[in-house]
Amino acid sequence: MPTKPTVLFTGGAGFIGMHVVPMLLERGYRVRLYDSMTYRGNRDQVESMLGDDVELVENDVRYGGSVQRAMKGCESVIHFATVSINKSVADPDESIDINMVGNHNVLAAAAEEGVRRLVYASSASVYGDPPSLPMAEDGPINPLTPYCIGKYAGELLCSFYERQKGLSWIALRFFNVYGPGQKTSAYYTSVINHFINRVRNGEAPIIDGMGDQSMDFIHVHDVAAAVAAAVDTERSNMAINVGTGIQTSVAELAALLIKAVGSDVEPIFNPRDVLVSRRAADIARAADVLGWTPTIAVQDGMYELVKESLAG
Repeated sequence: MPTKPTVLFTGGAGFIGMHVVPMLLERGYRVRLYDSMTYRGNRDQVESMLGDDVELVENDVRYGGSVQRAMKGCESVIHFATVSINKSVADPDESIDINMVGNHNVLAAAAEEGVRRLVYASSASVYGDPPSLPMAEDGPINPLTPYCIGKYAGELLCSFYERQKGLSWIALRFFNVYGPGQKTSAYYTSVINHFINRVRNGEAPIIDGMGDQSMDFIHVHDVAAAVAAAVDTERSNMAINVGTGIQTSVAELAALLIKAVGSDVEPIFNPRDVLVSRRAADIARAADVLGWTPTIAVQDGMYELVKESLAG
């Protein structure tokens, strides 16, 4: 029997990673998870997956020697290890250390080992507050926080190692990911769960600003499918948006979730400045390069999430 190709998956024990791993296994890969398990790693779920085709290397991407050892024998790499956008503002030093030094350790090792493909988790936040919609990959870039700066720097490093060592890469710019298994600790990345938790407790959701800021909510199942497709696609060396192309305002989101829960509370508006006023992805490149389009409508995904939350 031929040996299955191995994918090194940094930060793979987190929310999105736990949805990607089963898809990689279905495609005939072994998965070597590389995760410090100190930030967003789901230990119980990881341990339930461990076996012949899934292993865990518990370490930090800031340790270049460890990254290089884990890279040995891997055909492809998915690099997700990062510090969240909110933590990056509160602690820029840690963000730069993990999101910049860690990025370089992974990308340099991947280039040195000559992996077939590196899939890099970037972010729609590299665009900043866009002057127009939809947000296309070749549009203006304006990262506003250490997290966003680190994400864009990672894309530039991918391009550098492409030129220097022939690295084959794809950077996926994720929009507002949601779905089952998401933690509620980071407000902006899990605003849905924040709202659900308050509404199910009979409390009004608190909306920063006037609620007219919009997001492009993409279900984690669709995100995971895009990641798996990026590992296998023949084309490479580019950034690709992963979103729906549909704007949903935060006020609309709150109303949808209140209705789904069956509550009659009214949102509370907390006037304050917001970093980004609107988001909607141009997803033509994802369809062209990955053969990928989103399959779960926002309203359907939200209702399923509410049902799961209430059942739990």
